This record gives sequence, structure tokens and C-alpha cells, in this order.
Amino acid sequence: MKEKQISKAVIKRLPRYRRYLKDLQKKGIEKISSKDLSKLIGYTASQIRQDLNNFGGFGQQGYGYSVANLHDEIGGILGLDKEYKMAIVGYGRLGRAIASYIANNEPKFNIVGIFDVKQIIQDVEDVEFKDAQIMTCKSLSSFVKSEHIDIAVITVPAEKAQLVADTVADAGIKGIWNLTAVDLDLPEGIAVENVHMSDSLHALAYYMQGTEN
Repeated sequence: MKEKQISKAVIKRLPRYRRYLKDLQKKGIEKISSKDLSKLIGYTASQIRQDLNNFGGFGQQGYGYSVANLHDEIGGILGLDKEYKMAIVGYGRLGRAIASYIANNEPKFNIVGIFDVKQIIQDVEDVEFKDAQIMTCKSLSSFVKSEHIDIAVITVPAEKAQLVADTVADAGIKGIWNLTAVDLDLPEGIAVENVHMSDSLHALAYYMQGTEN
């Protein structure tokens, strides 16, 4: 499977499938057809089947999909059957919000380090990740190396983003979740997910034009 090239568009859809399947599990629904899943998610039934067939299909003719099994299979495809050690770099308002979200919603992603340009111990005493080490950015490289950090979450100002990315890349980071407004220049072998909030907001403004009378 890993040798097969899967488009980024397919990968982007998998978490959405998993989220809806989790909701179905909570409602006690045990099986679902691609047609019914299509009505919930908004993708065509054909698109759903094509996406899942990239990884083996998982459905049965005349039965559809086992909700619990498909949820777990997609989790495995996405790598969510493992745990990841994370470092938050930049603990301003965005960093705080992201760290709180991860701590409350993503049990497989463990925040073990929080970094900022200044010591911010008093700001994290009462939050959900009390066990995380809190340091200035001077300790970032050595911490990533010694703790074998998997993912760096970068929420620093745009002008500092590339420097931080270079630092964690040189220290052996495997993945970067980039929430700055900068597209990072990184060596091959490092997975990067760029989240440019302004891009999404501006796209929303475009779609809203079609709703105006």
C-alpha cells in the first residue's frame, strides 16, 4: 500500500470519513452503505468507494461497511494507532488555543514540550498538559533530539517560522504542523502540513459572494 501513490485530495478526505463514522458509532449504528454515507458527508457514493478502494475497500457486497471496522481501518491508515510526542513552539494566543485543543481532543498526540521566547511557566500551571516541560527556545534543538520529538507545532510570528523549522529539522523532527502564514522550505523526508487560516477565510469570502442577492 505504501508504494502506491495516493493523492493528497484522498488523504484530506479520510479524516472527514472517520469523524462521521465516529458520530455514527455514538448513535449505535453498526453498518452503513456508501449511498447513505454519501448523504451524510456530501461526497458521491462513487467517490467514497474509489477513495476506500485505494486501501482495500473494506466493504461487503449487499452489506455495506461495518462502521466500527471502517473507523478503525481509517485510523490505522492515518497512523492514529500510534502515539506521537509533540512540542509547541510559540505560546502566544494561537499556541495556547492549539495546545488546549490537542490536550482535550487528541489523546494520541502528547504535548511534552512548550517553547517560547520567554519563560511562561505561570501561564501553563493550570492547563491540561501540566507534565509538559516549559522552556525558552534556546533549548528547542537539544530537547527535540533528547526526547525524540515526532511533531513540532509552529505558531511563532511569520518572520521566525523558517528559523524554527530549520532548528527542528536539523534536530531530527519527523513532522511539522505549520500554523504560520509562511510556506516553509524544508529538506525531503520531513512531513509538513501547512494551515494558513487567512487562505480559508478568504475562500469563505469568495463563496459568500455567490449568496448575495
